[in-house]
Amino acid sequence: MVKLEEKVFRDPVYGYVHVFDKLIWDLIQTKEVQRLRRIKQLGGTYMVFHTAEHSRFSHSLGVYEMARKIIRALMYCGTVLEEEERLLVLSAALLHDLGHGPFSHSFESVFNVRHELFTERIIMEDTEVNQVLESYQKGFATKVRDVINKTYENPLVINIISSQLDADRLDYLLRDAYFTGAPYGEIDVERILRTMRVVNNKIVYKVSGMHAIEDYLMSRYQMYWQVYLHSTGRSFDLVIQNMLRRVRELVLSGYQFRHPIGALADLFLEKDLSVETYLKFDDATISHYASLFVEEEDEILSDFADRFIHRRLLKEMHYVPNDEVNKNLIKIGEYMSILGINPTYYLITDHSVKTPYDYYGHKTNCLPDCIELLMRDGSIKEISEVSTIIKGIIAVKPKQEYKIYFPLDLIKASGNVEIKNKILELLPENIQ
Repeated sequence: MVKLEEKVFRDPVYGYVHVFDKLIWDLIQTKEVQRLRRIKQLGGTYMVFHTAEHSRFSHSLGVYEMARKIIRALMYCGTVLEEEERLLVLSAALLHDLGHGPFSHSFESVFNVRHELFTERIIMEDTEVNQVLESYQKGFATKVRDVINKTYENPLVINIISSQLDADRLDYLLRDAYFTGAPYGEIDVERILRTMRVVNNKIVYKVSGMHAIEDYLMSRYQMYWQVYLHSTGRSFDLVIQNMLRRVRELVLSGYQFRHPIGALADLFLEKDLSVETYLKFDDATISHYASLFVEEEDEILSDFADRFIHRRLLKEMHYVPNDEVNKNLIKIGEYMSILGINPTYYLITDHSVKTPYDYYGHKTNCLPDCIELLMRDGSIKEISEVSTIIKGIIAVKPKQEYKIYFPLDLIKASGNVEIKNKILELLPENIQ
């Protein structure tokens, strides 16, 4: 493989991201990878943590760098990847998030698309990324796709990119903790890397590194509840979703928009959404359309666009689902309809569940992505067999949260005092 003079990217997490291979440098220069600069890594979370403005591009570079560190760590303990598979790992690491749309999961839920599928399509169809991969080696794009899809023949290559403890997760915990200012994601990566070993073509960890892994699993758990599933960030995601849902409904009904919406309509009208259309969209394009939608005559679209632009979020309320609560939610929806507030858009139930470690059992049914420890006697054990912390975690039910989101501002602004008060009576006093 052609080498080039070392290229570096300044990085707040690693100091530098190092690029030594022409293939990787050429992939970074493609328009499909450069598009990731215009998509925030954490979607609407910057509405909570104002410095969380980092991009999918910086994360992709970070996963590449972490994969490079893992390859180097494995080499030091005697496992050396062949040149082709080394580049395969690094390419897959760089390209693993290529198919993310604007505001990530909010976009996916409305358009019923999976970023994994578009990652595959961008790699395999007529794109600059495909041309670079195929110019290196005929059929190399297929191999990169297979690594990302976890169907590649060598499980060790997949392991580095996709597992319970992979380059992707290690980078996003470190990077997201740094940019949100949250300390939960600060993990001992160097210790984890030092204890990596390869047994039966799978990454395992020396038992001496168990406590660093326990800390990693708990950090990931805390980041989910304190950052990724934060109520305010979730509220902003729902605002984005409902704005786009309303656009879809209006497009399909033949509504005449005040301003041309161009390719945005194609997202709803194209029977088989093309990669070309998909790649036209990033956070900036959606924000541009939102600024136009504020002026629309449709009140629902105009309101959600205004909420998006000016951070007028929906109010959240925690609840425990039971018959009485469900009846009250139905009543609130009925009262909102009387006030002219459409409950289909403005009364949203949300359910979140997360466990620190997705336990898959051990021995006979241990799946490839459970975390395994290399014991001092040379045996291999699944981590919950050894760690009392992890054993305790999997013994309890996963944490769950139930919330409803609603427009308290619109309810309070209503002139129908009787109906307004009936709604407020059904809400906890601390919400009002």
